[in-house]
Amino acid sequence: MPGIDLLLTNLLQPIVLAFLLGAVAGFVKSELELPEAVIKLLAIYLLFSLGITGGRELAKAEMGAVLPLIGVTLFMTFAIPSVVYLVTRRLGGFDISNAAALAAHYGSVSTATFFASMAFATAMSTPAEGYMAAMVALMEFGVIYSLAIARVAMGRAGGGVHMGELFMNVIRGRGILLLLGGMTIGYLATDAQWKQIQPFYEGLFRGMLMLFLLEMGITAARQIKAFRAVGPFMLGFGIAMPVVNGLVGVTLGHAVGLGVGGAFVFGAICASASFIDAPAACRASLPEANPGIYLTSSLGVTLPFNLLIGLPLYYQYARWISA
Repeated sequence: MPGIDLLLTNLLQPIVLAFLLGAVAGFVKSELELPEAVIKLLAIYLLFSLGITGGRELAKAEMGAVLPLIGVTLFMTFAIPSVVYLVTRRLGGFDISNAAALAAHYGSVSTATFFASMAFATAMSTPAEGYMAAMVALMEFGVIYSLAIARVAMGRAGGGVHMGELFMNVIRGRGILLLLGGMTIGYLATDAQWKQIQPFYEGLFRGMLMLFLLEMGITAARQIKAFRAVGPFMLGFGIAMPVVNGLVGVTLGHAVGLGVGGAFVFGAICASASFIDAPAACRASLPEANPGIYLTSSLGVTLPFNLLIGLPLYYQYARWISA
């Protein structure tokens, strides 16, 4: 069956197997652990690499083809946090802080899921458009929007953290800075200059990604043990929300002219939930929100689901809708 074949293809990818190895190490409480400095270096390398290669692709693309994608990305940047906030408030019964924190996490992007989806699309011989990295950077502003929802709902318009400060915090975050900065460098680089650095930023990418996902597997296993903190509602939410967002994202990507790989990656971007940049923003602006809820949901439920099952599902749908 095509669906089973896709699932097996995904599970047998070296990057997914590295994630599973990390999860096993986390479950058995292995001594395996990457130093914090190494994890940060890996994240910097991966983000910068995608930014540079994305800039190269953007230089070749026609802006007329990119603008519709920017439009649907902006739509999803506001739509996803709004839906997450309403669902968790009205159906889940969460307070304003926890609902807004969840909105910030699901409105932002998991770079690990984005990396894995790009690799999966390439493995299936349908590589995504390189400028998808720009859409990842754009969706990071969903964090600002989510925190603005909380401020308005709590009546904090006259105090607390100012929106200008929130905006600058997101701009200063390594995700946007490395992606946009890398894209600028890649866009301006000549072919001769690119050949000098290409082996480092393309040749080593998959190996670095495997090490990064190995650590993500270890971290996710630790969060999975905290299922009791999120309860059955959040378990279902952490699976259902990415599926809905992913299928909508694939549909919109196809509607604006992306190929199978591009529509699939855009769906994966929409389906993901941040566990790096969003937690830092929520700790600073929503200290009353419970990390046991938003981290366990995004890192312990949504990330493993997307990497193991979600990606083949979104790809199969992208292939079906493009047929």
